[in-house]
Amino acid sequence: MPFLAHLRQEGRSEHTITAFSSDLRLVEEFFGEDFVLKTFTTTKLNHFLEWLEHGRGVPCSRKSYARRVTTLKVFFKFLKAERVLRYDPADALLQRSGAAPLQTVLSEQEIERLLSHTASLRVAETPDARPDLLVRLLLDTGIKKSECMRLKPDDVIQDDPRRPYLMVRHRRPKNVYRERKIPLDSGWPVVLDEYLAQYQPETFIFECTARNLEYVLHDVAVAAGVGARVSFEILRWTSAVRDHQRGVDSDTIREKMGLSRISWRETSQKIAQLAAKSEEA
Repeated sequence: MPFLAHLRQEGRSEHTITAFSSDLRLVEEFFGEDFVLKTFTTTKLNHFLEWLEHGRGVPCSRKSYARRVTTLKVFFKFLKAERVLRYDPADALLQRSGAAPLQTVLSEQEIERLLSHTASLRVAETPDARPDLLVRLLLDTGIKKSECMRLKPDDVIQDDPRRPYLMVRHRRPKNVYRERKIPLDSGWPVVLDEYLAQYQPETFIFECTARNLEYVLHDVAVAAGVGARVSFEILRWTSAVRDHQRGVDSDTIREKMGLSRISWRETSQKIAQLAAKSEEA
């Protein structure tokens, strides 16, 4: 890759080159393998940075965020210098200073209102089990948005009806070691059956777009009087905080969230802070 060769010519360390390569793989993950360099804009890059912080489902420390902004700036500056691009879309990206703010989580009262509303939709004149299925799934498992969108009906294992669990799989063979089992509430498969009968998906459980599911979460939050403060990321953190408050051990929460031990260091501190803040409220 010419860019990596350029970094070596500049005398960058192998550690820095490895980090930059990793950051650019995230760009590929977000935009897809077939992204066209000439279509990049500052707005698109800001959407990518927003995803890193709040949509990817993996902790992004301020140090990592700052390095990734630097990677974008160095990469696009190189492309402009090589006349691959006529302008530099990363030039206007802003660095940030200070500690990252704590994520928002729902209180138990808000969760009760939310679940009461989604349950009522299952018995409405035109029944809709999808909101209840989605909210309960995210609260119980804390899975990432991308993992949710890849779920198939046969990922719900019901060999023992009293102890169903979710098998979170990965597309790439190299990530098979990261596959994990997450216990499900015994009543959730009943909601799944209702949903499957209503929507009849062909391959994946959720065959709409991820954005469509974000709208579902937004709409039920507003209808339940919780405001617009419900998203995949908020429910993921809420799930972790609830587990912490229930006394679930640290390693179990980490494995449930699918995080490495390195990522867990910062995440566990934030979970503890959020739990303490929630108890004070």
